Amino acid sequence: MLEGKVALVTGAGRGIGRAISLKLAEMGAKIIVNYCGSEEKAKETVKLIENAGGEAWAVRCDVSDFASCGEMAKTVTEKYGRVDILVNNAGVTRDGLIMRMSEDDYDKVLDINLKGAFNTIRHFSSVFLKQRSGKIINISSVSGVLGNAGQANYSASKAGLIGLTKSVARELASRGICVNAVAPGFIETDMTEAMSDKAKETVLAAIPMKRTGKTEDIAKAVAFLADDASDYITGQVLCVDGGMAI
Repeated sequence: MLEGKVALVTGAGRGIGRAISLKLAEMGAKIIVNYCGSEEKAKETVKLIENAGGEAWAVRCDVSDFASCGEMAKTVTEKYGRVDILVNNAGVTRDGLIMRMSEDDYDKVLDINLKGAFNTIRHFSSVFLKQRSGKIINISSVSGVLGNAGQANYSASKAGLIGLTKSVARELASRGICVNAVAPGFIETDMTEAMSDKAKETVLAAIPMKRTGKTEDIAKAVAFLADDASDYITGQVLCVDGGMAI
């Protein structure tokens, strides 16, 4: 269980981020709900946690902004005095074929999905090192493992997260800090809901289990990696994808 521990989840206003926040709160952690876009959605997450008897606090920060992440780290550590779990979940898509993809669409996805994780890890690493403990969990994607046509930017960012995970895991392991990644497959979220029926059928055909995943499936994997049960696991990528990456 995570009683007394403090967890920061980026992009926690909805979807996978919200499910992760609710699960970690259920296990006893105090949750910092990071958001950039919708304050209303973030407050909904906070309210859901509070209604269930947990403690949560919404903090606005654009994770792609290095200085803003520094301010968030300062604010969070001043309030709680520690951070035990960092979940880098914030992410966006700007899909398109490579021959038509704009530079802005490429940069935007890399800035949030990959640089955002670097920014938070960079600013919170000193806290973890001082504590000589901590769990960092990066939300990658099966697209970062296999690649995906029409997602050169997204796949590159998620593959980059895997490299970042393994490198930081090697750097911090001797201080008792575990760094791992979870790679979701086709999960039912607002992002996937916007896909056409034909696109969904194509994806389902590639899933050995022949069904989509739920946000709770990712939350449970993150909860395991955040818990003491995973204290001897670091630098790993856990695919939660119904078998897509087999």
